[in-house]
Amino acid sequence: MNMEGAISFNYQGRPLIEKTTIKVPYTKERVFQNEGCFLYMKDAHIKLHSGQDNVEVQKKEAILLRCDTYFLEFLQKQEKESVEVIAVHLFPDLLKKLYINELPKLIEKQMTNPKTRIVEDEAIIARFIDSLEFYFDNPSLVNEDLLELKIKELVLLLIQTNNVSSVLELINDLYSPRTSHLKKVIELHTFSNLSIEELAKLCHLSVSSFKREFQKVYDETPSKYLSSQRIKKAKELLHSTTLPINEIAYDVGYNDPLYFTRIFKKKEGMSPSQFRNANS
Repeated sequence: MNMEGAISFNYQGRPLIEKTTIKVPYTKERVFQNEGCFLYMKDAHIKLHSGQDNVEVQKKEAILLRCDTYFLEFLQKQEKESVEVIAVHLFPDLLKKLYINELPKLIEKQMTNPKTRIVEDEAIIARFIDSLEFYFDNPSLVNEDLLELKIKELVLLLIQTNNVSSVLELINDLYSPRTSHLKKVIELHTFSNLSIEELAKLCHLSVSSFKREFQKVYDETPSKYLSSQRIKKAKELLHSTTLPINEIAYDVGYNDPLYFTRIFKKKEGMSPSQFRNANS
């Protein structure tokens, strides 16, 4: 397990605000079945995969997650061996309690087309994170009344950024899991560093059902198709760019450049470097 340590503030028996230290590289599965989540990458650079999204989140950026299954891929190309992530869980029952009478005026209008969103306005979010750091350093000050205030503060700060629609979705949404279609998932994640088992979970299918449905759609096995597509893209990058081999490996879905080199050589009969030299 690559989790080094965590500080957690609980609300009615559930972790509400957490700070976790993680050794990289690491891929963590999280299922936000009945909640939204605000994630702040204090010093981490991650790829986030779900059935609907495939996004990168940089250091000092935050993201709002709606109900779904996610894989958080903490990349190897970090400056540190360990990184910190802060999570604020947005439980629908708590949000309904805090906004029992009416939603803030700024978010009364119904918005559509929700999705995972990077949170904008770094300055506002940085101030909120600084306030959390004070309580992580002084946990004896924290109680449930204070935690309720911190959730309200976060929501009110977010609606002063360009995240009004995302906050509305989190408060009004029933948080029911979104259905994923296999083809959409594969289009999003052909070049993601996800296993067959993880792709199956994003499709809400067992591994055997996923493989069976995949064969119907693509007329070949998932492993063969994904490997073929990734090597094809790698060849294009080797030919048309001067990117280092390890960056090309990351870009086409391999978190281990040495493994990428072995797969490439097995398929093409030469290493990526030899292919680049031969086609330069």
